Amino acid sequence: MTMSKSTQPTARKRIVVKLGGSMLEGLNDTFFANFKRLQEQGNDLLIVHGGGPAINKQLAKNNVVSTALNGIRVTSQEAVHIVQSTLIGQVNPNLVHQLNKAGIKALGLNGYDGNLLTCTFLNKEVYGFVGDITDVNSILLDTLLANGIVPVIACIGCTEDGEALNINGDTVASEVALAMKADSLLLVTDTAGIKIEGEVQSLISPSAIANWMESGDIYGGMIPKVEAALACLTAGIPSVQIVGDQLEGTTILHQEVFA
Repeated sequence: MTMSKSTQPTARKRIVVKLGGSMLEGLNDTFFANFKRLQEQGNDLLIVHGGGPAINKQLAKNNVVSTALNGIRVTSQEAVHIVQSTLIGQVNPNLVHQLNKAGIKALGLNGYDGNLLTCTFLNKEVYGFVGDITDVNSILLDTLLANGIVPVIACIGCTEDGEALNINGDTVASEVALAMKADSLLLVTDTAGIKIEGEVQSLISPSAIANWMESGDIYGGMIPKVEAALACLTAGIPSVQIVGDQLEGTTILHQEVFA
């Protein structure tokens, strides 16, 4: 029987949750409880994660030097294999295990799985083995979400020839959110939102951020976080939230909303 428009179920919202590597080591029961609550409220959730601290440890263990340029890890051929094995072999399965243990059905993925993240070199001469995403297999992700499974995506992509490439976590989160037509992107950080004069701002505009950066109210480690959020908004994601492990914090909306 065909359902009439008036009786069709409300469309579920899609949210991409980006977990920085520094957050992964400190996830607690509060995070998983709030994550589950978001699901129960009718949201389809996808996770994108990095693994900076774990990668740094393995690079140091193997005496491989790594530098950052413009917020991107310059990745040699030797380094990319370490990044790949650390993210796919250690960080991703550990996170998937924690989610499953908390009663959240999750499946670990990387760019190789089902051609999830097809890439070209961002700029091999400058950044080495760092990827620029050309395609996201949204059909694969749609299938998992339709079956109540949370995709947990490690930031490794591959070329059409199967060469592994490291990808910036914020870039993966943004591209996945755009490909999935996500309603929101949550940047989970060690700070529960943007604080101005000691108070977390719940709803703000890009122009307010620009003013606070100019006045020095936004400073230090919050600067790259808000810059990443603004880049995602510019790319076309409706809203970006900077949140802590409670998954609550500051929501940044397009300027037009405040007009």
